[in-house]
Amino acid sequence: MKEIIIFSIYLFFNLFYTLQAQSNRQAVLENLERDSQPTQENVLTAKLKQATRLFEFKDDLTSVIEVLPAGISVIVTGSDEDYYKVKYDDYEGYIFKKHADLEMTQPENIEVPEQEARQQEDARENEPAREMTRFEYLEKKYGTRLAAQMNAGKIWKGMTSQMVLDSWGQPQKINRSVSGNISREEWIYRNTWLFIENNILIDWGPIRK
Repeated sequence: MKEIIIFSIYLFFNLFYTLQAQSNRQAVLENLERDSQPTQENVLTAKLKQATRLFEFKDDLTSVIEVLPAGISVIVTGSDEDYYKVKYDDYEGYIFKKHADLEMTQPENIEVPEQEARQQEDARENEPAREMTRFEYLEKKYGTRLAAQMNAGKIWKGMTSQMVLDSWGQPQKINRSVSGNISREEWIYRNTWLFIENNILIDWGPIRK
């Protein structure tokens, strides 16, 4: 009888510790699951300036996993003096730091609460309108390359009369003549005359005083 009682006590404590261990494991799993949920913090990424090799091991340049094309962004998970540790699609490895520029991006698919979205929209609507700069105006109208030249006050043959106005402004005087279908104009600025035919800049030269 004494042996049966001792055996029963043994079974009880064994069952108790088994249930306790299962409970502890369940709590650990729940914590891991909770900790693995994505957060809304910024994600550090890098944009490739040129095509580069993704190495499995940074100390072994023969361990190429994939050649990554220029222009793509990769997730940066670590770095040292010469390499970024990155993730791209299903790959993870190392790339040369000199081949990429760091950028900060927000993680995708994060929904902004409706109230916060309305507040952001209201804030944008209440922002004072910023006056467009001269370069921004020219860039919007003619594109970056032409805008840069016109913003620097340059002129060239083939410009339209409107482009000349946007580059140099209104002339001090305009001499105009019309012959048939041809309209000729001489625009006089402070030190330069411009010859415009049918709204196209043909020639220019210094004003002799």
